[in-house]
Amino acid sequence: MKSNGSEKMLKRKEIVEFKIEDSEFGGKGYGYVGDVKVTVKHGIPGQLVRAAIKKIKKKQAEAQVLEILENSPLEDQSPCQHFGNCGGCFQQTVAYEEQLLLKEKQVKRLFEEFAIKNYTWLGIEGSPTAFDYRNKMEFSFGDEEKGGPLTLGMHKRGRHYDIVTVDACLIMDEDFRKLLTTILDYFKEKGLSYYNTRRHEGYLRHLVIRKAHFTGEILINLVTTTQSQINIQDLVEKLLALELRGGIVGFLHTFNDNLADIVQSDKTDILYGRDYVVEELLGLKFKISAFSFFQTNSQGAEKLYSIVRDFVGEAKGQVVFDLYCGTGTIGQIVAPNAEKVVGIEIIEEAVEAARENANSNNLNNCSFIAGDVKEEVKKLKEKPDIIIIDPPRAGIHPQALKDIISFDAEKIVYVSCNPKTLVRDLVELEASGYQVDKAQLMDMFPHTPHVETVVLLSRKNPDDRIEIDIDLDELDITSAESKATYEEIKDYVLKNHSMKVSSLYISQVKRKLGIEMGINYNLPKSKDVRVPQCPPEKGRFITEALNHFRMV
Repeated sequence: MKSNGSEKMLKRKEIVEFKIEDSEFGGKGYGYVGDVKVTVKHGIPGQLVRAAIKKIKKKQAEAQVLEILENSPLEDQSPCQHFGNCGGCFQQTVAYEEQLLLKEKQVKRLFEEFAIKNYTWLGIEGSPTAFDYRNKMEFSFGDEEKGGPLTLGMHKRGRHYDIVTVDACLIMDEDFRKLLTTILDYFKEKGLSYYNTRRHEGYLRHLVIRKAHFTGEILINLVTTTQSQINIQDLVEKLLALELRGGIVGFLHTFNDNLADIVQSDKTDILYGRDYVVEELLGLKFKISAFSFFQTNSQGAEKLYSIVRDFVGEAKGQVVFDLYCGTGTIGQIVAPNAEKVVGIEIIEEAVEAARENANSNNLNNCSFIAGDVKEEVKKLKEKPDIIIIDPPRAGIHPQALKDIISFDAEKIVYVSCNPKTLVRDLVELEASGYQVDKAQLMDMFPHTPHVETVVLLSRKNPDDRIEIDIDLDELDITSAESKATYEEIKDYVLKNHSMKVSSLYISQVKRKLGIEMGINYNLPKSKDVRVPQCPPEKGRFITEALNHFRMV
């Protein structure tokens, strides 16, 4: 509901008060000031907030919350002691069941906004545990305030340079907390400096800890610059002497002099043990190295991969492509039922681990290729029956998506950590002859805005495909004086927005705007056909073109 307040133009830096009415995927809440929609980061429906306007365009504004004047009725849980200071887990005051409902509503709305219809919605699966679920934590060294004592933990909410020590964090288990505290105390006693990302000076950068949930194996990776030469063997001995639930199998010292504030390796030394842990999922073992991608919630990963396996179904005698495969977990989980699995992953180290994993799991029907999906899929000669796609947050590269579509696989299972790019790709897949059969969410990240989505698509039957072999301009009965041809409209959108639109989409927008059209043309042969719907963005550009040609 919009506010009944008097309408006025908001200005940048203006302070406003409003109620968060709803939320969007990614953790943004929104409400209205007059008739202007104001969006804020980490808003929970029902909160009354005081905020400063940062950006405004027409009747849309972005603001930064200065103060929460009233909590939401949904906020009835006691958070951890770092809540509000640490930049993560902003939903921790909301009961987990309510968090799941919010996430499901947000993703379902995205499907509706992109006109994805006539599929089975299977709802959302919750994580087996809402706390102690993280199997990997990446901490930064720094200070909480300029000149303050050394800290080790997460970025402070809303602050890029300030680091909060999170020694009581509830989404990681007790072993992480013990290790963090011991390592921080050690370097405080040594008086060593953290790496200042503005001055590019200092020694300590990051601490990355992995712990395989089902095996208890722990891998510690200390990341520093080369600006000091410190012998930390006594730290290793101190950590090995700790009483932990799991067991340390490796301690690494990674050197990184890159200016960017990211974890990467110029050189990595093994100071103890080995450079990987082994995790077990669904009866298979997986070697996870220091820099390999692996789902951060092992118990949740079992549920996620079970959903994928169910969506793949009976794969006997079929060829499966596992794209963006990481260490090959998904492909290997479906491999026992398939004739052959081919995985592609850009990180060479992950591909090496995938090959080792397949060998240790006695899976002789798996092969893995190191390279960029958009390049490597062009080289594949085999025709897949099933394609599994698990891309990064940015989604699938447009060229890679075209190549994937060209394989004409009967079935595609799309696993996504970002439903915004997922629905964008689903629209393209539907327009290219696929239909969405079912979708299910799996929450791998309690208390955060993130969620995994699994979608099953199948190739439409030939009778259901839309064949446009008729001149739409001849059947368009818009008055000749104010009429642009379909090709002119296409050219306008391509020239002004670098985007191609189809005649089908143009006709849909014309109908929506009430422009008279020919009757009963461009209709599918089957009553049950799934007609691709014009995406909102393309619809706006087509409408702009129609205005340009004075047709509306």
